[in-house]
Amino acid sequence: MEGNLYMSIGVKLTVALIGLLVMTRLLGKKEISQLTAFDFVSSLMLSELVGNTIYDDEVHLSHLIFALALWTLLALGLEKLIALFPRLSRYAAGTPVLLIRDGVVDFKAMKRNNLDFAQLGMLLRENNIFSLREVAYALFETNGSISVLRQKEPEEISGNAKAQRGSVSLPAYIIENGSINEDTLKRLGRNRLWVEQLLQLSGIPHQKRVLFAEWSDSSGLYYQLKEEQED
Repeated sequence: MEGNLYMSIGVKLTVALIGLLVMTRLLGKKEISQLTAFDFVSSLMLSELVGNTIYDDEVHLSHLIFALALWTLLALGLEKLIALFPRLSRYAAGTPVLLIRDGVVDFKAMKRNNLDFAQLGMLLRENNIFSLREVAYALFETNGSISVLRQKEPEEISGNAKAQRGSVSLPAYIIENGSINEDTLKRLGRNRLWVEQLLQLSGIPHQKRVLFAEWSDSSGLYYQLKEEQED
């Protein structure tokens, strides 16, 4: 009887390991650092589910397989839904936060995300940046990392940070998979009419034809049409 219990636990552990690996590959997560807060919470819930299933005699192998399959389908469904409606990602995974804009640190944004200057410095050093004067823009990503756009000539920068504005501009996606990003337009102080005018100047009749469009105040519009995707 006890031997059957060990056998049951062993089989469940093996199936759980294989199921979790398959689920991870299907969801496209390559590294732990790529996990968002939503992914992390999901992982905790899934580990609790698998742990309780393995050591509960009343829960059979078929129940474990069903739980893993259902969770994978739900997670994949959410990923597909977010791909179709990008604005949903801000609720499921959050949105990046601009900590440094045009060389000026947004301390209120730092406090909202429970960051101090020691932590900001550590995140910058992970990008091989050792001085704030090197940073034009810094985005605090949803996975806890930081993305940085450097100043053009950091060695020539000194004095008040506000006096250095305008040398570099942060690119932003204004269209994703045919949909105009209203949040980005709001941050840029623009509207849909402005986007439509940009597209018309580029000879594009409608936003639905655009796979992505990126805008930068210093470099202008950069885009790719859906029909230009490689097979």
